[in-house]
Amino acid sequence: MRITDLLKPQSILLGGQAADKAGAIDALIDLQAAGGHLADKAAYKEAILAREAQSSTAIEAGIAVPHAKSDAVAGPGLAAMTLTQGVDYGAMDKQPSDLFFMIAAPLDGNLHLEILSRLMVLLMDPEFTSGLRAAKNAEEFLAVIDKAEAAKYGEAGVPGVESVDTAEEAAAKAARNAGGEYRVLAVTACPTGIAHTYMAAEALEKAGKALNITVKVETNGSGGVKNALTAEEIAAADGIIIAADKNVETARFDSKPVIFVPVSDGIHKAEELVKNAAAGNAPVYHHQGGAETVEAASTVKESLGRKTYKDLMNGVSHMLPFVIGGGILIALAFLLDTFDPSNAANFGMGTPVAAFFKTVGGVAFNFMLPILAGYIAMSIADRPGLVVGFVGGSMAAAGTSFATIAGTADPVASGFLGALLAGFVGGYFMLAFEKLCDKLPRSLEGIKPILLYPVVGVLFMGLFMCAFGPIVGALNTGLTSFLAGLGGTSKVLLGAVLGGMMSIDMGGPFNKAAYVTGTGAIATALAAGAGQGAIEYQMMASVMVGGMVPPIAIALCTTFFKKKFTADERKSGVVNYIMGLCFISEGAIPFAAADPLRVIPSCVVGSAVAGALSMVFGCGLMAPHGGIFVFPVVTNVLGYVISLVAGSVVGMAMLAALKKNKEA
Repeated sequence: MRITDLLKPQSILLGGQAADKAGAIDALIDLQAAGGHLADKAAYKEAILAREAQSSTAIEAGIAVPHAKSDAVAGPGLAAMTLTQGVDYGAMDKQPSDLFFMIAAPLDGNLHLEILSRLMVLLMDPEFTSGLRAAKNAEEFLAVIDKAEAAKYGEAGVPGVESVDTAEEAAAKAARNAGGEYRVLAVTACPTGIAHTYMAAEALEKAGKALNITVKVETNGSGGVKNALTAEEIAAADGIIIAADKNVETARFDSKPVIFVPVSDGIHKAEELVKNAAAGNAPVYHHQGGAETVEAASTVKESLGRKTYKDLMNGVSHMLPFVIGGGILIALAFLLDTFDPSNAANFGMGTPVAAFFKTVGGVAFNFMLPILAGYIAMSIADRPGLVVGFVGGSMAAAGTSFATIAGTADPVASGFLGALLAGFVGGYFMLAFEKLCDKLPRSLEGIKPILLYPVVGVLFMGLFMCAFGPIVGALNTGLTSFLAGLGGTSKVLLGAVLGGMMSIDMGGPFNKAAYVTGTGAIATALAAGAGQGAIEYQMMASVMVGGMVPPIAIALCTTFFKKKFTADERKSGVVNYIMGLCFISEGAIPFAAADPLRVIPSCVVGSAVAGALSMVFGCGLMAPHGGIFVFPVVTNVLGYVISLVAGSVVGMAMLAALKKNKEA
């Protein structure tokens, strides 16, 4: 397979015109569709815009490489375009972009990724790009690519087969092997692992050749790690460069000078980086015993708030499958059972089928707090923190204390708050204990992870939770009682706040905070054996209806106020009906990213209205996810539907009032 196997003549436009970045993207997507590469244009465009929202895919010298991996791609393919007049695409050199390659990559299969990486490497050659710009038709354009690929990689062009080195490359490799070491090592990685990963690698290798400094680059692309660095190479290197916009393994670089930069710096500042790394002008990196991967940034350190959020999200992301799977099965148990007021405590266990669903769902759901605490602690202190967090989360769920062990008091679960406390306290305790153990003789290295860490960690967590668990449990009980006592305006305000938070950043910290509050409330209610009308279930109902509103409000607006949107936006708007009904708030992100000052306030107001009305109608939800598929288990489902419709209509009306006609 060669590059030209992915680029068809009908997917090439030479001497085209585009008014702006959006117009260039639309033209390239049309070229992708003309080549038969797309199964769903609207969904692919959403993926492209989501990638552009992270950072511009433009590079210097007038080149832009928009790309995305998506299930909307029917098969791997390229589209290419040159413009008579470049457009502002957000390039770092502030110059307009006039040469475009758009990459469409499917989610499954990596055979084509080496071909795409070759294209990225070739684009770093000014002679190659000049030839592309000078091409008079598609055939000449493809011929330029074929010639350059054959010169650099050989005629075969088969992925997985090493190309034959040129005489110059062979001599350089022989000299490097004779020396037995590389002076500078680098790791490159970008979010999608398609374009910038390989462009940065090529730029760093070229810089090394220009400076006569031996450089080896490991790429962390979509096809996995290639050209992996060995322990011997790391030990011998003068310096390390991490040019990455996603997590890469860094524990192996402990005690080496390491430069952390965004992947774009690997492209634009390659010579400077190689010089500094070779001279050792970088802080010595000390692995802190935390997770084995860290997010590369312009500096090794990150703010406390950012670190805390990442640790929390590590726990939440591992917890959610247990919450969703177990919660929905428990909700189905309630749906399949008949409520008996005289035996309310047995609700969900009244029939064999219902009892099966509730038992299995309960087993999964009961992992929620140990998983949450365990993976928060692991994010902070790596594997030694995992056992400590699990124990703390389990004790939070059980309500263990010195009094319960002595038999003088009943257990009072500290619940979600207790698990959070256990995760963070346990993680930082183990981090400090690991540093303390660094002072022990090296002969004890082998027993630290299998004896010292687990025994001391579990003992500490047991003492901590027995002492502080009852305090958090009392706080948890008081909060539950306060929420249960809410009525009237206070209750409605709570619903409005929870619903509105779901739309502030649609998958970000505010959204996750509201969602975690709802799932935590469900856990508290289930542990207490609360009835269907419990305030905790009403909180979850407000959270879910608030998260359903943004995509539906946007979809309604694209349907009834068509002049406010482009043709492609109207097409993608239809998809948001499905995403909204399935409780996937992220469907609104492309619209919010394109017009945040109008879209986000409209969605927040609509979601707040829906959340408040859900509280007014007393709607309760025992399942933590599912959208319309769990409506049968909603208390007062008619009121819930009214809340959803009202919030969506309000959001639609506000958005229509704020947006201007596209034609105007």
